[in-house]
Amino acid sequence: MKTIMQDIAKLAGVSPGTVSNALNNRKGVGQETKAKIIKIAEELGYFSTRRKSEEKVIRLIIFKKHGYVVSDTQFFTSLIGACEDQCRQNGYELLISQVIDGEHSKDDITSIIDQRKVDGVLLLATEMDEMDFEKFNNLDIPMVVLDNYFDNKSNDYILINNITGAFRATKYLIENCHKRIGMMGSSIDINNFKHRKMGFEKAINESGILLKKEDNILLEPTLNGSYLDMKKYLEVHNKKDLPTAFFAFNDIIALGAIKAMIENGIKIPEDVSIIGFDDIEISSVISPSMTTIKVYTTEMGVLAVRRLINKIDEVERLVPIKIEIDTDLIERNSVVKL
Repeated sequence: MKTIMQDIAKLAGVSPGTVSNALNNRKGVGQETKAKIIKIAEELGYFSTRRKSEEKVIRLIIFKKHGYVVSDTQFFTSLIGACEDQCRQNGYELLISQVIDGEHSKDDITSIIDQRKVDGVLLLATEMDEMDFEKFNNLDIPMVVLDNYFDNKSNDYILINNITGAFRATKYLIENCHKRIGMMGSSIDINNFKHRKMGFEKAINESGILLKKEDNILLEPTLNGSYLDMKKYLEVHNKKDLPTAFFAFNDIIALGAIKAMIENGIKIPEDVSIIGFDDIEISSVISPSMTTIKVYTTEMGVLAVRRLINKIDEVERLVPIKIEIDTDLIERNSVVKL
């Protein structure tokens, strides 16, 4: 279909974008030009191969490696919902499939894509590393990767600015006069968490604060897992010798840890301040409400779908891009100034 679109544009003496607008009955194309484009398209067999508009399909593939991170949380529900809404507004149906690491081969992935002859793929790659991406590399279909990127793979990526977000969170703790700051990291390693650690360490190093090894806590990134891991940590560490503040890799980790700390008589934020990441809904309604880093999941989904549709329509020759969505600091009540 891409080749036909390019051929139509060349023969009509217009841009591929004008061809796309004419064939999709969008505004901005003169009647004479539109008629010329349609005539050429008919001669080249465009309409005999083109599916009806109601059959336009985008497939969202959710890659799961361990399932500890990609789960039924507000972050992913909001992101997927934004993708669905944006597809609907543009006349596309969104189909959702899961690819499980170790269970699906590249042939399986090709089969999933070919089930409905989809127009393009959104790949939710949160739990993916560069080796995992090999199965999706060089697929002959427009694709946009969500919530991750790989330095050695040329593709379109839409993701969070994790380094800046974590740096901003840690600087906030420093600006509130905390001199001993710990990190509630993840026992499951993903690229997002690696970059959040980089942002945290950048702020710590710039401030001259020394990070104690025992203040770097690794917790399972699930609500119950972080709760149980924090309970174990507190069983072997002096509860009166904790950092005055922690940066948590996400709100889920923070919430589980807070539950364990409160059960052990540690007051938040009087004894320990905590800042999270993601700004999931429950963070604003717990007591104390949690200071966190807001992630704009709706904007991520909208941008990803728009970019993918541009690639499908081949409005122009598109150079691969990486877009990092900025974050905001949301001040609530889980951080106190010393």
